[in-house]
Amino acid sequence: MPDTILLELKTLLDAALAGDSKSRELLATRLNEYLEAGDNESLRDFFSYVHPADASQILESYSPEQACSFIRVLDADRQVQIFNYIPARFEARMAGIMSRQELASIIGAMSHDERADLYNRLTPEQQNDILPALAQVEREDIFKLASYPEGTAGAVMTSDYCTLEPHLTAAGALEKLRREAPDRETIYNSYVIDHQRKLLGAVSLRQLVMATPNSLVKDIMISDPIYGRATDSDEDVAEVMAKYDLIAMPIINGDDKLVGIVTFDDVQDIIEEEATEDFHRMGSISGLGEKLTETSFRKAGYWLLVQKRLPWLLGLVFVNLLSGAGIAYFEDTIKAVVALVFFLPLLIASGGNAGAQSATLMVRALATGDVKTKDWLSLLGREAGIALFLGAGMAFAVSLIGVFRSEPEVALVVAMTMLAVVIFGSLVGCLLPFMLTRFNMDPATASAPLITSIADVGGIIIYFSIATWLLGTSGAL
Repeated sequence: MPDTILLELKTLLDAALAGDSKSRELLATRLNEYLEAGDNESLRDFFSYVHPADASQILESYSPEQACSFIRVLDADRQVQIFNYIPARFEARMAGIMSRQELASIIGAMSHDERADLYNRLTPEQQNDILPALAQVEREDIFKLASYPEGTAGAVMTSDYCTLEPHLTAAGALEKLRREAPDRETIYNSYVIDHQRKLLGAVSLRQLVMATPNSLVKDIMISDPIYGRATDSDEDVAEVMAKYDLIAMPIINGDDKLVGIVTFDDVQDIIEEEATEDFHRMGSISGLGEKLTETSFRKAGYWLLVQKRLPWLLGLVFVNLLSGAGIAYFEDTIKAVVALVFFLPLLIASGGNAGAQSATLMVRALATGDVKTKDWLSLLGREAGIALFLGAGMAFAVSLIGVFRSEPEVALVVAMTMLAVVIFGSLVGCLLPFMLTRFNMDPATASAPLITSIADVGGIIIYFSIATWLLGTSGAL
């Protein structure tokens, strides 16, 4: 492919990745023309030029059948590089279209953890079909990694790591790493094991390079490395790795034998998925996180989005009916002082906003481990003090509006209500995440819409109760 044409395609790619729909369509048209014309050399030149992550994003814009057609014209190494970046669901659909030999070739060249993940996404029929085409070593490795339950460290670890013996010299260890480097996912850290594969320590490439050639590995290794167990939660492993800034963490089984490592790129995926799920829950979107980590939000279907958002919205509708019941109860108060209605949206919105702020802080603190469930009482007391100051400031501001808009008595009602609803909303927002955690529920469920709905009901009752008391009116059942 001439350099000018390659440069033109790269320019279209950059614009498409930046969100230019016209450039995306034009790039797709040009690549389709090369495919239909059988110009495989030009396609190979282009896909070799772009980063595998960008190439996978291009393939996502096509149907799985078309994406497979593009993959087939590339060499085996490039196929695997691109395949590693393709989202899970799209990757599984492509795998279902490929022939057994094509898929076996790609799986055999994939990293250990990636091919185990892909194997788990295949249907039982596809799994049975592909296994005979794989080497015995690859089959055993897939069976071992695929046997761990989803959500555990074993399910995300890789068996592609470097091991050293304690009696090796630094020079001997470096020589061994030179031989193994092409077949290992990472060599920045190596793990020292005995003849029973029990973890003795860890040694970094830096330590080996800086040590004198005759130094023994057992003398320069870290003898108490941070490790995880295959049955540990993948989220717990991710938190530990993030806390200690680890590139990789060794994973042992119940017999204390080294069975794999979890690498930082896997940890990033775990953290991203968990953060996505938490954001969706805080937006009262049920179970959408898992679906959207397998595909992009842009490509999510209408029915999927409706299906995940509607249940919460319907539930909140019935919660908000209590607000209507509260207004109906205080109908006489409203009739007596119609000016109260003017301040109603302002007051209940302020309570909801204060609660949402408090809930967001508590949910995040619980998620990061900054606070524990046992801290609820002290944090509740602190939040009450903070809410008192916040509410007082907001009450003073709204009282000025009350005097200008209505009578001093109404201004007093509004000011007292503002103080009360801010305290109420803040305490609900602080306490609810702890209650959900206590009952083994996700604290992210204490979402902004839920807090707001509770604060609305409480705010209406507080407002009209204070108004009834101070203004001498009465509620009516």
